[in-house]
Amino acid sequence: MSRLFGTDGVRGLANGLITAEVALSLAQAAAVVLGHRRSDGRRPTAVVARDPRISGDFISAAVEAGLASSGVDVFDAGVLPTPAAAFLVADLGADFGVMISASHNAAPDNGIKFLARGGQKLDDALEDEIELEMSQPSLRPTGAEVGRINRFADAEDRYVLHLLQTLPNRLDGLKVVLDCAHGAASGCSPQVFADAGAKVVVIGADPDGININDGYGSTHLGPLQAAVVEHGADLGIAHDGDADRCLAVDHEGNVVDGDQIMAIMATAFKAAGKLKDDALVATVMSNLGLKLALREAGISLRETAVGDRYVLEAMREGGYSLGGEQSGHVIFSEYATTGDGVLTGLQLAAQVARTGRPLKQLATVMNKLPQVLINVRGVDKAGVSTNEAVSRAVEAAQAQLGETGRVLLRPSGTEPVVRVMVEAADMDTASAVAGRLAETVETHLSLKPTEGAAV
Repeated sequence: MSRLFGTDGVRGLANGLITAEVALSLAQAAAVVLGHRRSDGRRPTAVVARDPRISGDFISAAVEAGLASSGVDVFDAGVLPTPAAAFLVADLGADFGVMISASHNAAPDNGIKFLARGGQKLDDALEDEIELEMSQPSLRPTGAEVGRINRFADAEDRYVLHLLQTLPNRLDGLKVVLDCAHGAASGCSPQVFADAGAKVVVIGADPDGININDGYGSTHLGPLQAAVVEHGADLGIAHDGDADRCLAVDHEGNVVDGDQIMAIMATAFKAAGKLKDDALVATVMSNLGLKLALREAGISLRETAVGDRYVLEAMREGGYSLGGEQSGHVIFSEYATTGDGVLTGLQLAAQVARTGRPLKQLATVMNKLPQVLINVRGVDKAGVSTNEAVSRAVEAAQAQLGETGRVLLRPSGTEPVVRVMVEAADMDTASAVAGRLAETVETHLSLKPTEGAAV
């Protein structure tokens, strides 16, 4: 049987993989694993939040029923971003939290992710323990031992106040366009930017349960680019469905991605003496231009595997203050335990306001190198590190590119696909090198039987 938990909780088609029964069982198991390790005899507590997709209604009801029936007091925070749920777990002193969201996925999908005490993401061992517990008899407390479900009335206000308290300066004089992806930040993001002093134009903030991430948000930047130019705004901020990501657009409509945002914030933090060990944590998929820009600024780069959970682990282990991914998951460890798109947007806007420099100018701290990514399907992933012909091709490509380029071959974690990524000083070179490498991978690692071979 395959593992139920993926790279970020349990995610799939609502009423497909994510049924009411699965949600109930997961919640009952989590109540045992995360909630019943108390030594003080008090009843455990959990914060539950969700994004606005339509299936969140029945999934949250099942989760809360599973928790309360297992003796957990539930604080229902309603529709809020994933980082808000993480913050509230810590702020309330809850034993754990549950976020119901499929992030940037389309509306038919949904997901369930758990947060440990303090708002931390779970490690693989705890997820495995929950999955194993699902096969065991559930807790059946009775009478006064049954949990209560309470509406967390001031949940959004607490989160907004927290965000405002992170700002080094106000945003007075800035005009900002916010694209909320018809998602979880549709209420709180416009509110906090306005409270911080910005003049706010809002798009993608009319969730109806089925339009989340549909043509808006961090995976569909066209509407934001057009709106920034149309309204003469200083910058635009795009969230995804659960608002743990932030991508930006400058006043001319140019995209500023997660790598560029990290470069801006890392250099600003270093100048302010706030960058722990003068280091930034990012994944191996970050653009080489980020590493070169950091080197120029006297900042070291700590690289991790792809996935914000690995960035978080490295940040916790080293006590680092800033890290993230090219996709816009940016983590400010002083203020958050996970990527927070609203927080990131605020911090970026604060730099524009503080320096008086346009975002386009701030982004020049990093020269983004052309990057080409080719997915080669139907191949033996294990051969990436063992096949001599592939290894020789990679070495030759890296030698050709020198210090102004980079090659990365990465096996997919879920399917027979090898991702070939090449960065170079110009797009023609990147495309040519990536094409040759992809052809080599397909030729030498193909899973298809050769002509005339027995099948």
